[in-house]
Amino acid sequence: MYRYHDAFKLMVQRHTHISIVTHINPDPDTIGTALGLAHILKRYGKSVEVVNASKDLPYRVDFLQGYHAIKNQMHYGNALIIACDCGDVQQCGFDVAGRELVNIDHHFVNKNFGTLNIVNPDAVSASQTLFELFEGSEDFVIDKIAATAFYAALLSDTKNFTTNNVTSATFAWVQKLLDYGVDHAHVSQNLNRRNSLASVRLMALALNSLRLHLDATVATMVITQASCEAAGASLLDTHPISHLSDTLATTLIGVTIIEHNNLYKVSLRSKFAYHNVALIAAAFGGGGHKSAAGFRVDSQSVAVEQLIEDIITKLKKVLQGEEA
Repeated sequence: MYRYHDAFKLMVQRHTHISIVTHINPDPDTIGTALGLAHILKRYGKSVEVVNASKDLPYRVDFLQGYHAIKNQMHYGNALIIACDCGDVQQCGFDVAGRELVNIDHHFVNKNFGTLNIVNPDAVSASQTLFELFEGSEDFVIDKIAATAFYAALLSDTKNFTTNNVTSATFAWVQKLLDYGVDHAHVSQNLNRRNSLASVRLMALALNSLRLHLDATVATMVITQASCEAAGASLLDTHPISHLSDTLATTLIGVTIIEHNNLYKVSLRSKFAYHNVALIAAAFGGGGHKSAAGFRVDSQSVAVEQLIEDIITKLKKVLQGEEA
């Protein structure tokens, strides 16, 4: 990614103000990447704001510097836009048409919507893409604060190094981050041991919906709006639950459907990269990674039973080694 360093520097130098955009329904990767970037750019002398169109932010990363200054509206008029961890421009949640934009991402199906696209699908997190852009730079200097934000993004997106895209190179990068003084225990405690009571109650309700398909190689789970209301849970409380469908011994692919604001938010997870669920998500207008992808559909346009049937039909082809 270092080859983009000079092009990135030139774009930054043309602007006094920078708006860093994180994707809708944010996760720790988009937030951590953005906060680390904001810290570095402020040290470079720029006026920087971090924005997110969603009302709720992942509270597990509220220990990162700059978290409480995140805005839900862009206040800068003619600023450079930097999108972090957004697979397409719609995920930005703001109208950025005609704006100079840097697209920093690691999604397999990124649509290269930026003026400058810095996308590394081999990276395990968007923060890795950014770290590689800045590593060794004399202009954009990484310190403990930025490294901690990048590490939180990494730890979350790899599910504590359990995803199948983790390699020896990942741990070589981890060593570099720790060398900046990152406190692994502090980051891990915040990310993994702060579940709300509502999320635990919701987990019990969600597990009642678990169903197995295709000789137990696919599991589906539905989290309804009614279940969230019964548990007193918000959309953020579904995050610790959404990965459970792929944790069974026989399951190769897990599907979690979350009903929220007249939408079905579908999460697809596969244990092996050769079962490319990003292709399934793309078929429904979404995107993501080979092993982790998602899409959304209008819940008024299709019954959840039909949606599951349509997904299973496509997954059957994927499991048979065919195109979805």
